[in-house]
Amino acid sequence: MINRVILVGRLTRDPELRKTQNGTSVVSFSLAVNRRVQTPGQPDADFINCVAWNRLADLMCQYLHRGSLIGVEGRIQTRNYDNNQGQRVYVTEVVADNVQFLEPKNAAHSSQPSNPYPQAPADPYGQPAPMQSAQDPFGADFDTSDTLDIASDDLPF
Repeated sequence: MINRVILVGRLTRDPELRKTQNGTSVVSFSLAVNRRVQTPGQPDADFINCVAWNRLADLMCQYLHRGSLIGVEGRIQTRNYDNNQGQRVYVTEVVADNVQFLEPKNAAHSSQPSNPYPQAPADPYGQPAPMQSAQDPFGADFDTSDTLDIASDDLPF
């Protein structure tokens, strides 16, 4: 069985550090993840509850804030508890094993607007990669007229 989750999104609020009775750090946070395909009348993003523990929780509280772009790798967990009214409450959340900070520390506090058209990554030979057109966001890797010259010596098998 596999239970792995990878998310990229923005924090919906500042992380707040809490401590358990034995002093373990824990932070609960919500991640806004944009949907790839948007349906009219439906939300543009999903808001996913997450939790991080120990040193990861400390680092998140120290360096992240509302709006920070992060990547989260973890697993889905469902837990339950009885609330003050005696009702059983079920909570499903992502338990973060790893969090990547995807923006520079001062990116959200900068007075300059962010560039909506980031630089294309360079290929291994130092040439910039072509940006995909706005008309075709998924891009076509090959035209029908393109041919590939592959020698049998080039194949790994």
